[in-house]
Amino acid sequence: MRESEVDSLTEQEAKTELKQLLPLIEEANREYHADDDPKILEDGEYDRIKKRAAAIEKRFPQLRPDDSPTSSIGSPPKEGFAKIAHAVKLLSLENAFEQNDVEKFDAGIRRFLGYGTEKALEYMSEPKIDGLSLALRYENGSLASAATRGDGSVGEDVTANAKTIRDIPKVIESAPEVMEIRGEVYMSRNDFLELNESQKEAGSKVFANPRNAAAGSLRQLDVSITRSRKLGFFPHGWGEVSERLGATVDVAMQRLDDFGFKINPNTKVCGDLNELLEHYRDVESMRSSLAYDIDGMVYKINDLVLQERLGVRTHSPRWAISHKFSAETAWTQLEAIEIQVGRTGALSPVARLKPVNVGGVVVSNATLHNEDYVAGLDANGNPIRGGVDIRVGDWVELYRGGDVIPKISAVDSNRRPDGAKRFNFPKTCPVCQSKAIRPEGDAVRRCTAGLGCRAQVFERLKHFVSRNAFDIEGLGDKQVEQFFEDGWIREPADIFNLEEKHLSGDETLEDREGWGEKSASNLFQAIRDRKRITMNRLVFALGIRHVGETVAVRLSRHYGEWSNFVTAMDSAVEQEGSAWDELISIEGIGNTIAESLAMTFANEREREIIGNIAAVLEIDPMPEIASKSPIAGKTIVFTGTMEEMTRPEAKARAEEAGAKVSSSVSSKTDIVVAGPGSGSKEKKARALGVQVIRESEWLGMVGN
Repeated sequence: MRESEVDSLTEQEAKTELKQLLPLIEEANREYHADDDPKILEDGEYDRIKKRAAAIEKRFPQLRPDDSPTSSIGSPPKEGFAKIAHAVKLLSLENAFEQNDVEKFDAGIRRFLGYGTEKALEYMSEPKIDGLSLALRYENGSLASAATRGDGSVGEDVTANAKTIRDIPKVIESAPEVMEIRGEVYMSRNDFLELNESQKEAGSKVFANPRNAAAGSLRQLDVSITRSRKLGFFPHGWGEVSERLGATVDVAMQRLDDFGFKINPNTKVCGDLNELLEHYRDVESMRSSLAYDIDGMVYKINDLVLQERLGVRTHSPRWAISHKFSAETAWTQLEAIEIQVGRTGALSPVARLKPVNVGGVVVSNATLHNEDYVAGLDANGNPIRGGVDIRVGDWVELYRGGDVIPKISAVDSNRRPDGAKRFNFPKTCPVCQSKAIRPEGDAVRRCTAGLGCRAQVFERLKHFVSRNAFDIEGLGDKQVEQFFEDGWIREPADIFNLEEKHLSGDETLEDREGWGEKSASNLFQAIRDRKRITMNRLVFALGIRHVGETVAVRLSRHYGEWSNFVTAMDSAVEQEGSAWDELISIEGIGNTIAESLAMTFANEREREIIGNIAAVLEIDPMPEIASKSPIAGKTIVFTGTMEEMTRPEAKARAEEAGAKVSSSVSSKTDIVVAGPGSGSKEKKARALGVQVIRESEWLGMVGN
């Protein structure tokens, strides 16, 4: 849809639509990062879905879940490689698809820092290489290890493979004692073509594009294969370093150049937004003539002190953004419309397309978002795209924004086949035949059967074992589906009884196709290893609507212990009283999230499932943020005007120091930071005997 149509969404419509789009993106990310073979629904949806979801998240940043795959960091390491934990997490980048997105990014940084529009703000602009992320750790000047991105926290040990790449120095003189350099491994277009020719001649797998070829070449258990491939490396940043590499990004990159790294020649420092966008257009114009693939530009605040002030979100830094290149388009024919049912009961229409190549990717499927989208209506029920609805047999235009995945941008009604009929969106669930309703103001129609619907139960189980939830090695979607269909798993607690079923049943796991003694033993061990888990991962794994990773973290930090959380939720089901007031006062927990939690715990079957899984687990409190700050673990309320830093920066600094930020004062509040105009919150704090401090004292606590 056009950006203007995103602007017309209400917050409730945006929430429901994101619940449709994000699971599909997550699966596509796994195939891209873990399998080096992106083909989710034949690769067709990714760009259109991701751009739509990203546009919604940009307009409603408060709705963006922490586990949002629009900024997914990667995928768990593959089996066969040793694992390396990253000392500093590898983050992903927010995406900008249009100039307006970049302008909003710049304006957001200025608001966070309290900068006016006239204040100078310098950026580093560099090409976004379409390759595989790699982290190189040097100790006392020697390359000690090399790891892929993995899931951002743990990657694959590809040290021996990395040492075969000529652009990677093995020994560096005068380097810091510890230095982790991050960049992209890539393959030039000419080398890619030569490799595919040799692969064809040998009857081996050919690669879809240079990025896949580079990733597949680096992630080889046989180092000789990597050595035989021509790979390059461009650094773009760093992780853990024992000393600063410079005061600015450009000075640090010059130092990397001195160390022997190959710096991309199209990297440039830009003094303002206009120069930044001009550089974007210049590089885009030469894109086809470059020896390697790029899919956009990356903009970073050049001043490293400002980067530190801006800090990071859960998955991405506030000080950087990826500006994707303009769209590529293609026309194809819609062959069918199918309905899928998600874990929250959402009925999602999916387009089955005649395969077509869009920007080097073969597309055969795409999301159709929701009922109104198929009918050619906007969020307010008004016609869009000239009032043309989407029908089976239609010719539709796909476009790829930023070289990711296409979305439908137009329908050619002049080519519509005779007799093509409007699509009748089902009023019943296609899986369980229960009534599917669409509440007033909601963009999504949902199955009303809840956990009585097999599709919803199955999708909930898939979510439970997903990467950011329990992440049980060897238990992915395919295995969950197998166990679900065979009746071995019906709810999360059943996973932890699998071994008992295996031992007591007539048929053992080893008897099943695709399983053996070793694989069964490994699975049971992986399940046993996950019987102990942190509270935040469990809260997220429950799959409660609107409760993503960020919300799970906030709830876990606030309540501390699982028993405290459960008691509070059980007390909040009536949506009134002290437990309810406490819940909605937590920073980042609004009425929508609180209502979803209350409804979940009020549902008898849902509450039973939560109790069953908790009974078989050892649930640890979420680890405290390692901090020597005097505010670590304390609950802070900000009121009045902050004069030395903006309110968002103050909150971010507090959370980074291990504090909990609340929006209201209660007897559980530890500190109120009161600025001019503090009013009733300061009065209430003093009446309750809560410590009240001024901003100068606050700065002394967190480090000015």
